[in-house]
Amino acid sequence: MAESIDFYGALGVSKTASATDIKKAYRKLALEHHPDRNKGNKESETKFKEVTKAYEVLSDPQKRQTYDQFGAAAFEQGAGQGPFGGNPFAGGFGQQGQGPFTYTYTTGGNEGGFDFGGFSDPFEIFEQFFGGTSPFGRQQRRPVYSVSVSFMEAINGVAKRVSIDGKTQTIKIPPGVDNGSRIRFQEYDILVEVAPDRKFKREGADIISDIELSFAKASLGTEVEVNTVAGPVNLRIPQGTQPGTVIRLSGKGVPRVRGSGRGDHYVQIKITVPKNLTARQKELLKEFDQEKGNPARYFFQVLVSGGSGVSYFFLCLSK
Repeated sequence: MAESIDFYGALGVSKTASATDIKKAYRKLALEHHPDRNKGNKESETKFKEVTKAYEVLSDPQKRQTYDQFGAAAFEQGAGQGPFGGNPFAGGFGQQGQGPFTYTYTTGGNEGGFDFGGFSDPFEIFEQFFGGTSPFGRQQRRPVYSVSVSFMEAINGVAKRVSIDGKTQTIKIPPGVDNGSRIRFQEYDILVEVAPDRKFKREGADIISDIELSFAKASLGTEVEVNTVAGPVNLRIPQGTQPGTVIRLSGKGVPRVRGSGRGDHYVQIKITVPKNLTARQKELLKEFDQEKGNPARYFFQVLVSGGSGVSYFFLCLSK
């Protein structure tokens, strides 16, 4: 970072600002200029790096004192960046603004069972990434261990036995973690690898799945059981449902790691079209296609009045 950069000015605070004011200013600017919210915006990217560097220095009393005496030049060579190149929002391996957040647990000093007390304040988490014991030193990169879990284990949480430095430890994976999530412990990080699922597609805290309906059921309406990660749900399909219709099941998605509640489950409707038709079925389809006026209304009127042809038609198509 160039010497002309004023760390206090970057955060918009005075030189006499308290630690609380500095943290508050950083929170506001870091969220405003976060790369995920400003994709392709070079100006915001530069600003994000500036406020991150400024907070890295000014949040540390020893570094702040050094900066007040010598200015930004004192931090140009290896001035204690975090393990992800100074960007506390990085998803890991130096990629800024990509991938899931890093989660931090408290262990309460229990090295055997890892009895977690819950998540820390996210902005307190960021502070742990910055600096080292020396204002001129670079923090040593923390060891990272990988843990593989199934799709549903990631949804519901699971305890895994992991070998760390030759010792077997029990690691508790919280509900809702995603592929690539990093869980921060006192002396190392855990990188979570989540296997994909054949039926469910995950997007953040939301789940997407497909259900197939026959032409008859989509036309007349029906009720189906939908499997969700929160358990089975009875879903009413209204008459006249079109291919590609998406129905939201609120609160039936993935538990949110950062916050309360769950995401949603989205069901996408696919209509099965019969490939092989008998002569009678083809005749009925042509009759349906050629009917004047509102064909849907006509068919339902015939069906209600006991029209055997339409009943037979839907019965055949549903097979």
